Amino acid sequence: MTFESLNKPQRMAAWILRIGGAATAPTWIPLTGRGLKSHAYIHSVQFSHHVFLNLHTLKFYCLPDNYEIIDSSLEDITYVLKPTFAKQQIANLDKQAKLSRAYDGTTYLPGIVGLNNIKANDYANAVLQALSNVPPLRNYFLEEDNYKNIKRPPGDIMFLLVQRFGELMRKLWNPRNFKAHVSPHEMLQAVVLCSKKTFQITKQGDGVDFLSWFLNALHSALGGTKKRKKTIVTDVFQGSMRIFTKKLPHPDLPAEEKEQLLHNDEYQETMVESTFMYLTLDLPTAPLYKDEKEQLIIPQVPLFNILAKFNGITEKEYKTYKENFLKRFQLTKLPPYLIFCIKRFTKNNFFVEKNPTIVNFPITNVDLREYLSEEVQAVHKNTTYDLIANIVHDGKPSEGSYRIHVLHHGTGKWYELQDLQVTDILPQMITLSEAYIQIWKRRDNDETNQQGA
Repeated sequence: MTFESLNKPQRMAAWILRIGGAATAPTWIPLTGRGLKSHAYIHSVQFSHHVFLNLHTLKFYCLPDNYEIIDSSLEDITYVLKPTFAKQQIANLDKQAKLSRAYDGTTYLPGIVGLNNIKANDYANAVLQALSNVPPLRNYFLEEDNYKNIKRPPGDIMFLLVQRFGELMRKLWNPRNFKAHVSPHEMLQAVVLCSKKTFQITKQGDGVDFLSWFLNALHSALGGTKKRKKTIVTDVFQGSMRIFTKKLPHPDLPAEEKEQLLHNDEYQETMVESTFMYLTLDLPTAPLYKDEKEQLIIPQVPLFNILAKFNGITEKEYKTYKENFLKRFQLTKLPPYLIFCIKRFTKNNFFVEKNPTIVNFPITNVDLREYLSEEVQAVHKNTTYDLIANIVHDGKPSEGSYRIHVLHHGTGKWYELQDLQVTDILPQMITLSEAYIQIWKRRDNDETNQQGA
C-alpha cells in the first residue's frame, strides 16, 4: 500500500482505490469531491481510475459515472480503514492464540505488530506498543463509544490525541490488516502538534519523558483533573504514596548552629500524600574504573534493592540550588498496573551520562506488600505483580535505540519488537537487557502464574 499526497483539504477528502493484480497491494491516493470540476472526477478521466472511497461515509463510488458501488468484497477495505470491535470480541482478545493472515500473505498475532520508524520515533513506538498491551486501557480505546462524546472547550486540540490513539489501538489489534505492521504516522503527528514539538518524529526523544507527558495529556484530554475527576488512565496506572521531607542545615555551618536549627519548625519532618503514574527507581552509581583487563565493569543490582527507596525507612538526600532535604517514601496504594522507570540517564551542564547497570528481576511473583504501610497492608489483599512489558534502551544516550519485550496474553509467550521487527524471545533473555521502563500487572485472587520462570 503506497500513498501519494496531493495536498487537498482534509475536510473534503476522499480516497481513490486502484485495484492492481492479485499480487499487487492497492494504491491509495487522497483526492476530493465528486463533481465535474473536482479533483477526483478529473483524475478518474485522466488516469482511468474509477473506484473511489469517501473517508467519512465509507461508501464507494464509480467516477465519472458517479454512482455508488455496493459490493460485499469491498468490506475488507473499509474494515482496514476503520476497524470495529464488538464487546464479546474485546472480551476474548486475551484468550486468542490464533495467528491472523494479512492481505500480503504474512501471518501475525493481533497486538504483536510492528510500527514504522519514520526517522527517529522508536522511543515513541516502544511506549505506544507497551500501552497497547495493557488490557483495560486497550479495551477502552478499542470501543470508540467510550470517549467519542466527551466534550472539550472550543479550540482545544488535545482531544486529537485521544482520537488518534484510539485509531492506532484498533489498527494494532485488527485481525484483518493488509500488512503485518502498522504506520503510527497520524498518531505521531498528533503528538508533535499537541506537545508543541517537544516530541518529534525526526529527533530522538526520551522514552520516560514521552510516557510521562503522554499519560498526563491523555488523562487531561479525556476530561480528567489532577485531584477530582478520574479517567481510564488513572484507574489503570495511578497509585499513591506518602512523602516524608526534612530540611537539612547548610553543611558549611558550625555544628552548634546546625544543632539549634534542627529544633526549629522549619527543620521538622513533614508528610504529604501524593499520587503517582509511575515509580522512578534509582540505580547505584556506575563504577568509574576499569578491571584488570582494561574493560569497564558492568554492575548488577537486584530489583528489590532499588525498590527499597519506597519502604518508608530508606532516606535519600535531594539537593536544590540553595537547600538540601532528606526524603523517604512509603506506598499507600498500588494500582492495577504499576510502571517502573529505571533512572539510567544523568544530565549536567555539559552532557548526558548513561548508567549501564543491569537490574536483576524475576518476571513473575514480585510481591510489594512490604513497601506498604502496616495499616494499608490489612486492606490491600493483592500485592503480587507479573511483568507484561519491558522497554529497553540500547547504546549511547544520544545515539541509542529502543526495543520492547511484551507478553502475549493469549499464548503466554514473550515477543521482542523493534520498529517493524517482531521475534519471539525466551523469558530468561529479558532479564539480561538494560531495562528502562517496565509495566507490571497486579494479580487478582483467581489468577495463577502462567508465564513460567
